[in-house]
Amino acid sequence: MLLNCFAHIKTVAGTQNLRLRCNSKTQFPRCYTTEKQQQQPTGNEAMEGKSPLSPEIDRLTQELSTAKEQNRELLDKYKRALADGENMRTRLNKQISDAKIFGIQSFCKDLLEVADTLGHATQAVPKDKLNGNADLKNLFEGLCMTRASLLQAFKRHGLEPVDPINTKFDPNMHEALFQKEDTTVEANTVVEVTKLGYKLHERCIRPALVGVSKC
Repeated sequence: MLLNCFAHIKTVAGTQNLRLRCNSKTQFPRCYTTEKQQQQPTGNEAMEGKSPLSPEIDRLTQELSTAKEQNRELLDKYKRALADGENMRTRLNKQISDAKIFGIQSFCKDLLEVADTLGHATQAVPKDKLNGNADLKNLFEGLCMTRASLLQAFKRHGLEPVDPINTKFDPNMHEALFQKEDTTVEANTVVEVTKLGYKLHERCIRPALVGVSKC
């Protein structure tokens, strides 16, 4: 009977030992790897990670800056070209306008001698003999009418005589031939006109020949 008890205990102990062995075999073994674990990059490493793109960004930035500078230069040249073209157009229009207005200047100068001759002719006729001589009177009237018609033609084209008597001497419009003592007027006043001056649209084409009072 005692032997039976020992055999029972031995059987139970063997069964428990077998269970323990099975439990120990069913545990999952710890997994190990030979690969290095990837670490999260730090701040400096993150900046270094972008380094492959930095040269490309710098190149594009430089190209953009160069393109902007070229654009500014081209825009400045374009504006200057426009301004030069506008100035040239204005000058050409002014020259064309002046050519239309003053194109007859040389022709007018030639006709001024004719007007002077007619003026001298009418002044040379003795006025006291006009009533007694009908032919002389008709000639005088014809000369006066011819001169008046010529002056009217001058006026239609902008050519007008300048009689500066008793006006201040203007070197742009007058040419002084002599000085004359005259206490009734101020100094540098035109006191005598030898030949009338003429202006074409406010441009003097022949100065008046005058005598000026002394200082």
